[in-house]
Amino acid sequence: MFTGIIAEQGRVLSVERHGNTSATVRLHAPSSTEGLALGGSIAVNGVCLTATAFDGKDFSVDVMGETLVRSTIGELRAGDSVNLERCVPVGGRLDGHVVQGHVDGVGVLLEREPQGNWERLRFGVPANLARYIAEKGSIAIDGVSLTVTAVSPAAEQEPWFEVGLIPTTLAETGLGTRIAGSRVNLEVDVLAKYTERLLAFRDAAAPAGSGEASRAGGAR
Repeated sequence: MFTGIIAEQGRVLSVERHGNTSATVRLHAPSSTEGLALGGSIAVNGVCLTATAFDGKDFSVDVMGETLVRSTIGELRAGDSVNLERCVPVGGRLDGHVVQGHVDGVGVLLEREPQGNWERLRFGVPANLARYIAEKGSIAIDGVSLTVTAVSPAAEQEPWFEVGLIPTTLAETGLGTRIAGSRVNLEVDVLAKYTERLLAFRDAAAPAGSGEASRAGGAR
């Protein structure tokens, strides 16, 4: 588990694709490799990956096809900077919010606007994820824990949401250099996904004409 508090900006050294089914990414990370064991978990731009090899301050991760499809990891190139976070230890502080490192989809930066010493960013979001994003709720963007400041109306055909970035976030994460059109990894609040799933099972188990079904249709 992660908290969305970025510890370091790492650098991609190489990306080796194995057809369309997997890839090996090698990264340079002077701080994040300290104490990182073989098989240890680390979030790379919000994607939970496993350290599979080490070489001093460098480490490698293997990326399977599902991750390449669901995230922007497959778009990385040598020289790119990435947000890195080590998994939170038991008893550690939860400074951001509960982040699993399981990316739900990819969003697009639509616009950014300076607001004094901070900036407002608006992101386009896939329609199937928009229902999980609520104003004042939490979201992870490229692994960065942020508070949603505004959302598009529920009927919006091209949904979006906004966040505000303070100077520290602008300086210490990759979001500070993203330009309009940049693609980012999104992980919505896991509590929203579990709630929807539980309600779906409850509704499926309710017999037709039962009290549960009647209440779902609107109680008097």
